[in-house]
Amino acid sequence: MKIYCITHKPIKEIEKLGLIPAGVGESVFPNNYIIENSGDNIAYKNKHYSETSFHYWIWKNILPQKKDNDWFGTCQYRRYFVKKNFETDIDNSDGRQGYYNLNNNLENLKNMLQMDPSEEWNGFDVILCKPWSVGAKKIKIFKRGFKSLMKDPTILFDKKKQNIKLHFDMFHGFGNLDKAIDLLPVKDKKDFLNYVTTNTLLSGHCIFFSNNPKLIDKFYFDLFEWLFKCEKIFGFKNLIGYDTQRIYSFLTERYMPFWFEKYSKVKYWPWVYCDVTKIKN
Repeated sequence: MKIYCITHKPIKEIEKLGLIPAGVGESVFPNNYIIENSGDNIAYKNKHYSETSFHYWIWKNILPQKKDNDWFGTCQYRRYFVKKNFETDIDNSDGRQGYYNLNNNLENLKNMLQMDPSEEWNGFDVILCKPWSVGAKKIKIFKRGFKSLMKDPTILFDKKKQNIKLHFDMFHGFGNLDKAIDLLPVKDKKDFLNYVTTNTLLSGHCIFFSNNPKLIDKFYFDLFEWLFKCEKIFGFKNLIGYDTQRIYSFLTERYMPFWFEKYSKVKYWPWVYCDVTKIKN
């Protein structure tokens, strides 16, 4: 199974893990890296698209070569799918999503990685990250969700209202998700709004495994058609700071699980957070 590990800087540990290093952004990468500024690409948008710009590269340069039942996928240099037997030891509590004690050892991570298709994936089209709660502590809602509180004070106490939409409004610009949803086609607009307002769990990070290239092609077509429309209202010039600079990646992070839930059979799978540049070789 080919797994493309997306990174914005050269990291020797990626190769040691047996992953295919995929370089994005402005760094200079070694010759053995796949680099997104080749072929059909939107590499010049990476500052605002983050890993989503590499998904465009996969769509245009890798996907046409894929055959049915040929599993492939992506991970990031800090987030990886792991074998299911490690699931019970992964901490997904607030602020520690995906944490696992690796004892500062790269070999421990390598032994955990899901490098081959699991028999449990039979009958499924897509593997996504196991979701985690987007609920926030009250003090954080006061600080970051003041505009939302003004509209509906009950969100402070009603856990069901601490949903994906509130989370986006708090951290990526109040009202921006509403503006983006308005640009979706009719077939998805109502369903996506319902998805972000009724779900308090999010499968994010924009990583996946799949053995259905035709499905992935349809997903990428819908995704980038929508994001390119969003560019007309958000642009690039005024996207500054963590909240909005990478808004197109944050939109992808919410849209990906919605789309796959609606149009395919999804299996959620355990993952870990680990910055491999900070652990021993």
